[in-house]
Amino acid sequence: MDFVRNSIARIRGRSRRCLFTGALTGLLLLLSSPPALPDPTGGALVRGSAYMGIGVLAHDGTAGTPPPAPRASQTEGVDVSSHQEDVDWPSLWDSGTRWAYTKATEGTYYTNPYFTQQYDGSYDSGMIRGAYHFATPDTAGGAAQADYFLAHGGGWSKDGKTLPGVLDIEWNPYGDACYGLSKSAMVDWIRDFLDRYKSRTGRDAVIYTATNWWDECTGDHAGFGPTNPLWVARYASTVGTLPAGWSSYTMWQYTSTGPAVGDHDRFNGSQEKLGDFATG
Repeated sequence: MDFVRNSIARIRGRSRRCLFTGALTGLLLLLSSPPALPDPTGGALVRGSAYMGIGVLAHDGTAGTPPPAPRASQTEGVDVSSHQEDVDWPSLWDSGTRWAYTKATEGTYYTNPYFTQQYDGSYDSGMIRGAYHFATPDTAGGAAQADYFLAHGGGWSKDGKTLPGVLDIEWNPYGDACYGLSKSAMVDWIRDFLDRYKSRTGRDAVIYTATNWWDECTGDHAGFGPTNPLWVARYASTVGTLPAGWSSYTMWQYTSTGPAVGDHDRFNGSQEKLGDFATG
């Protein structure tokens, strides 16, 4: 009987130790895992789900004023990502939209599964179209991400219907706003991306950003203005203060709540000028 009682005690002791070890392991895994960040639809934000302007409302908000009135001197556009899925391009064309940008890639790990329908569909409807890359400077270098972008739809051709590629560089939706980089390191990363894109296409890429992010994360660097067109994000009736280095903007994302497709934009010129810009 003593032997049986001792055996049972040993088994119970091992069971308690196993339970404690398992619970401790689970707790350590929970503590070491980064918390899931919410996305605008209420779900968990996962890599690849970022889109142009994802941080604008959260960080800059909206002026609460009506969008700017249509102008003959500015041409209406949209930007789309996988969140819009299959887009009704003929309806957008009928509403006056004349150009479009489609998210092609993010980091070196994501391609938009709706890219073909969105990129080719806008072209087939008559629009001038281009592709953009959502930058994640904490996952790979600038040149590597430019190569990935070019390999998955981010190229440019001098056909008058293809806009230059866009570097979407803005608040990090997955963590630290500046991706853990110093201001000088961020400038170096952006330069590496732009230099690689220019060397492979012969065209300067567009920079999409918001003035407050640019000030916070690049130290208001003014060196890209002379070469790279600016696409500025500000949800208001006026474009506001531009990032350092630019005296004017090429494109302006003025709302995330537009008709049919949320993100609406203005090209700072007529449709004829838009064609000239596409040609380069």
